Amino acid sequence: MTDRLSGFRILILEAREEAQFARLLAEQGADVLQCPIFTIRDAPDPSQVEDWIRRCIRTPHDDLVLTTGEGLRRLVKAARQIGLDQEFIRAVGKARTFARGPKPGKALREIGLEATITTDKPTSEGIAEMLARFDLDGHRVGLQLYPDRDHSALLGKIKAQGASIDPVVPYIYDASAAEANIVGAIEEMAEGKVDAIALTSSEQIRRLVQVARIRRCEDRLRAGLDRTKIASVGPVVSAELKAHGLRTDITPANDAFFMKPLISAMAASLSAPGG
Repeated sequence: MTDRLSGFRILILEAREEAQFARLLAEQGADVLQCPIFTIRDAPDPSQVEDWIRRCIRTPHDDLVLTTGEGLRRLVKAARQIGLDQEFIRAVGKARTFARGPKPGKALREIGLEATITTDKPTSEGIAEMLARFDLDGHRVGLQLYPDRDHSALLGKIKAQGASIDPVVPYIYDASAAEANIVGAIEEMAEGKVDAIALTSSEQIRRLVQVARIRRCEDRLRAGLDRTKIASVGPVVSAELKAHGLRTDITPANDAFFMKPLISAMAASLSAPGG
């Protein structure tokens, strides 16, 4: 069926894969309201990223921790810009790769590789718990990290296992982007013009709350979310919602924390009697 969401208006805040998510929703007949909450940009100092890539090629890491699919894609893009993408991909393939959830695994498959191990919990804490099960003494561990997060606890735990670490942050968030659009989306929900909001990262929730506070429309945000079904892609997002006193109405079935199962769950919920 290609019209399971016909007649429903879905708000998405995804910045990294917005085109893909919007397309998948539209294929199911949804009226998609797109509101990216921030812009992702390459790291402002490309030399640091390029130096990390060259180190990786020259001496491949024993272990490589990938925290986001976006991060790996940015690294491959940076390697391509200096003519080293194939060498970089081969070097990544020589490491034991630890993926923080399904998105880095998907990015690996896009370059013909597979994650050696994927975390049970797609969080930094989940990475630390997973790595604690392995002997890292004397290992050189590469870490692709993401911005706007204090990673010192994770780095400290890896060092405590006797490993040397080689971190890189290949992109930044432009936090000033799209404030007016976010306020507009909040108003659309408050006026009852949105059937569901689909959330795919905890950053989206924090940004919504942040902008609502800056623009003094927290009451409108709460009112809008009271009128709108809240769909969460997985437990990390649901935990962030709970931390802000918000509920989760829809989650994918069978612990399938991906966009397509999320869309199926939304279609089932919104189409149900009383949905």
